[in-house]
Amino acid sequence: MNIGILAPGVIAKKMAATLAEMSKKDDVRCLAVGSRDLEKAKAFAEEYDIERAYGSYEELAADKDIDLIYISSPHSHHYAHAMLCLNAGKSILVEKSFTGNARQAKEVIKLAKENNLLCAEAIWTRYLPMRKKLDEILASGVIGKIHKLKANLGYNKLHVERMYNPALAGGALLDVGVYVINFALMAFGDDIENICSSAQLADTGVDKFADIKITFKDGKIAELYASCVEKTDRKGFIKGDKGFIEFENINNCEWIEVNTDGGKLQHFDPPAQITGFEYQVEACLRAWKAGEVECPEMPHGEIIKVMEIMDGLRKEWGVVYPFDHS
Repeated sequence: MNIGILAPGVIAKKMAATLAEMSKKDDVRCLAVGSRDLEKAKAFAEEYDIERAYGSYEELAADKDIDLIYISSPHSHHYAHAMLCLNAGKSILVEKSFTGNARQAKEVIKLAKENNLLCAEAIWTRYLPMRKKLDEILASGVIGKIHKLKANLGYNKLHVERMYNPALAGGALLDVGVYVINFALMAFGDDIENICSSAQLADTGVDKFADIKITFKDGKIAELYASCVEKTDRKGFIKGDKGFIEFENINNCEWIEVNTDGGKLQHFDPPAQITGFEYQVEACLRAWKAGEVECPEMPHGEIIKVMEIMDGLRKEWGVVYPFDHS
């Protein structure tokens, strides 16, 4: 599978490094990179030994040898760039958050299905092996009847200008809040009864940090916290009537420990990884080879569900992006 990278920014460097290592043993390679600045594209291509460099996204999308394009532009531009690539006949792997809002997500997915093209979200926590390990632990019933989940994720991003720009879909929610929401849905499903929340907004009108409480129809409760103004411990806890699960770093799990009332402790470490991005690429490769339009690890219905939850939260907080109603 020949992959192109659209928008060679910071996170694209991580993907390029991953693909360079994967190409040594997997059926994938990074063939091209596209930027709005040709010199930037050439420098990126040289750094990561990429064959082709383009000075526009349109040229990248038009490359007939590319099978899938990884889109790593700001959230606000995911919709336009996804539609560009799909209309050019390219499958896509779109960085989180998938789009700026649920309406855009539905339109992108609709076009992908109409064109029979793979369309996936690069929310890496959905693909990592420790997600599967968590599923196994929960299914085992070792901590008994589960009733509560807590998770947090925060980084100090005060220096990042785009975080405060509504036109770039700034704020903590789409940048880090998406991870705590996904963590809750991975563990408890998406049969939601109610969501309540509170957030502190920046002067620009985007959210700086937020508390989110999700109540599920079976009675489970998820208490979540996301911030772009402070570094948090990034932990996740899932509590049952016979013990609890501790999840170290919900963004890229470093270990899982299972504690039970009987004093038993189980410890699980993740397998060695390149960067962690390889698992989403492998999932896309499997789906693409099978002619599928979505990855089972993060199906289209879940992509839309997460976007709808975030739309609802923003509505509650009064956070509006310029493109929301366009």
